[in-house]
Amino acid sequence: MTTTRPPRRPRAKSKARTDRQAAHRLSLLHSMLRIRRFEERCVELYSQARIRGFMHLYIGEEAVAVGTNEALTEDDAVVSTYREHGHALARGVPAEAVMAEMFGKVTGCSRGRGGSMHLFDAGRRFYGGNAIVGGGLPLAAGLALADRMAGRSRVTCCFFGDGAFAEGEFHETANLAALWELPLLLVCENNLYAMGTALERHQAQTDLALRAASYGMVSWAVDGMDVLAVEEAARRAAEGVRSGTGPHFLEMRTYRFRAHSMYDSDRYRDKAEIERWKERDPVDLLDTRLREQGKLDDATRTELEERVRADIDRAVAAAERAPEEPAGDLLKYVTSPVEEVARP
Repeated sequence: MTTTRPPRRPRAKSKARTDRQAAHRLSLLHSMLRIRRFEERCVELYSQARIRGFMHLYIGEEAVAVGTNEALTEDDAVVSTYREHGHALARGVPAEAVMAEMFGKVTGCSRGRGGSMHLFDAGRRFYGGNAIVGGGLPLAAGLALADRMAGRSRVTCCFFGDGAFAEGEFHETANLAALWELPLLLVCENNLYAMGTALERHQAQTDLALRAASYGMVSWAVDGMDVLAVEEAARRAAEGVRSGTGPHFLEMRTYRFRAHSMYDSDRYRDKAEIERWKERDPVDLLDTRLREQGKLDDATRTELEERVRADIDRAVAAAERAPEEPAGDLLKYVTSPVEEVARP
C-alpha cells in the first residue's frame, strides 16, 4: 500500500480571470503601440523641421517603459533620461502635453522650454528627462532619501542606459542607496550601445546585473523585449523595495531599432544585427501571443491602431494651435521670485 498522494490537477482559470488577463494584455499592447506611433510621427515632423533640436527615439524599447510603469503607483516617482518620450507617455503624461513640448509651445509639459530631452510633470511625479548621461541617478537617490526620512511608503524608479552605468553617478548612487537602504528601483535599459560604443568595448564585465549586485542590492537581468517578463520583474522588484529591503536593480536587456539620435548616421552597427533584434520586436511578440490565445484578431488590431492614430492626430493639432511663450516671459522661472522681507 502506498502513501503517496496523486498529484493535484492544476486549477483551471476561470473565464472572468482569463478575460481580465486578456484585457490587461490588450492594454499593454495599446500602450506600446501608442509610444511607437507617437515617435514615428515625431520622425515625420522632425523631417519637416516642425520639431527642432535633439531627439532620441525609444523605438524597440517600449516594453521596458510600459511594463515597468505597470508596477508603480501614482505616489511613486519616476526619473528618466534624454530618451524619455516612452517613459512620459507610459507614466500618463498626456500626448498633447508631450507633443506641444516637442513643438516648443507654452502648453507643453515643460512650457516649451525643455523640448524632447526635458519632459517634466511634477503632478504625475515624473521628474523629467535629463540631458546629462547619468544625471538623473543622484536626483533619484535624493527623492528616495526624502521619502525614507519622511516615512513615506513610496518607490522612486530611475531609468538609465548602459552608458550611464560607466559614469561615477551610478556607482555613487548605488553605494549610498545600498548603504542607506533607500527605496530606489534602478532600471538599466541595456540596449548594448552607449551612443556609438558597443557594451563590450567599454565594460570589462558585460553582466551589469552581476556588477550591480556587488553593492549588496538585489539584482537580476530581464528580457526587455517581453513586456510580460518586464512587468513581472518590475512588480517583484517594486514590492521588494516597498517592503523595506533596500534598492533593487533590474538590467533590462533591450535594443533600440533606430540610431542613437536623429543626427546619428548609425554606422557602428551591422544591419544584420538590427534585423535580428527586430525579429523580437516587443509589439509583435505580444501581438503574436495574443493571437495564439485567440484574444486578438485583425479587426481588434485595426481598432487599436485607429484609436492610437486619432490620439496622436489630436496631439499634433493641439500643438499646432498652441501659442508660443511671449518674449516678455523669457526670464520667468529662470530665478526664484524675491520675497519681500518685513523690516522692523
